Amino acid sequence: MRFSVSLARKIKTLTTKMVITSGNDEDRGGQERESKEESVLAMLGIVGTILNLIVIIFVYIYTTL
Repeated sequence: MRFSVSLARKIKTLTTKMVITSGNDEDRGGQERESKEESVLAMLGIVGTILNLIVIIFVYIYTTL
């Protein structure tokens, strides 16, 4: 019984400390900018990988001739 009372108090204090905030326009702009940066970095990674594969293929062909 004592355990359930202390647990109930802890839950009550935890729920009163929760703060719900809505994102403002500045946060949304920052998130959009970060999303765009991430997509650009992902594309650069893909392009770099393709170029590395092309170099490996050319080196393999050159060394086998």
